[in-house]
Amino acid sequence: MNAWLRGRMARWIRQRQGPDALPLTLERRRLYILPTRAGVGFGLLLLLMLVAGLNYANSVALFLTFLLMGFGLVVMHQCHRNLLGARLLAASTQPAFARGVGLLDLTFDNPAGPARYRVLASLPDAAPMSADLPPQGREQIELTVDAPRRGRMRIDRLKLVTRHPFGLFRTWTWVHAPLELLVYPRPHGSLPMPGFGGTDGVRATSSPGWDEWLGLRPFRHGDSPRQVDWKAYAREAPLLVKEYGAAGSEMRWFDYDALGALSAEARLEQLARWVVDAEAAGELYGLTLPGQRIDPSRGAEHCHRCLGALAVFGLE
Repeated sequence: MNAWLRGRMARWIRQRQGPDALPLTLERRRLYILPTRAGVGFGLLLLLMLVAGLNYANSVALFLTFLLMGFGLVVMHQCHRNLLGARLLAASTQPAFARGVGLLDLTFDNPAGPARYRVLASLPDAAPMSADLPPQGREQIELTVDAPRRGRMRIDRLKLVTRHPFGLFRTWTWVHAPLELLVYPRPHGSLPMPGFGGTDGVRATSSPGWDEWLGLRPFRHGDSPRQVDWKAYAREAPLLVKEYGAAGSEMRWFDYDALGALSAEARLEQLARWVVDAEAAGELYGLTLPGQRIDPSRGAEHCHRCLGALAVFGLE
């Protein structure tokens, strides 16, 4: 019954708020507030004090009761204000390997003068992480996301909550932003890597005088101005230098079809193992999948391109 009620409430909130786009300001209409267990106990205590004060016509007890009631109203207002007007500027995910955990980075902004304390962010069925937002400043919260299988994992909703101050009330809201986590195949397998030049072990060759494109690297003192990527620099990118390798550089080809003795998922895990190992060794490597070919290169961007192709291979 509890799970059914939570599901109905989640669907009603999503229908009421609609999809969200970042940056997002937490407005009054999307904030919900209820007393906590401590707040309910505090209210029952005030009710007993009020009945006792009226029964015995004790003015001191009545004065203390109304004083604490005023205190509770102020606490409720402050708890609601702790989230009201805060901004969620950005949310980004970092890829993960299957059966591991990914990261969700949240950037919050506090445009108001007073600080906001103990703002908690969490995903459904996950432990929350809290942060204090400084006055007119920004703060980041990093959440972990379980990644049980490869593919694109959609994060349907994000919960923001606060119980500050005194924990008598709880103010919360849900954010329905289009967030996805890319999950790579698990690097697993014991087969040796193919030899240089492909699965047949033949060294790659190329025509004389031809250089292989390796990528871009930061500018170093003594580099020729002819090698600078001026087009990227004109787009306000850092000063980068085009890097080439000599013809006939050693490279490896990782071919999906060459692993015919393994199942589909086992092939992807073995290819992921080879990509990770080749990148760690600083080698040139390429990837061949049915209907897709990634030319040899190296570097973090190339590694992400290969692992990303493995992550979504065969999925809708």
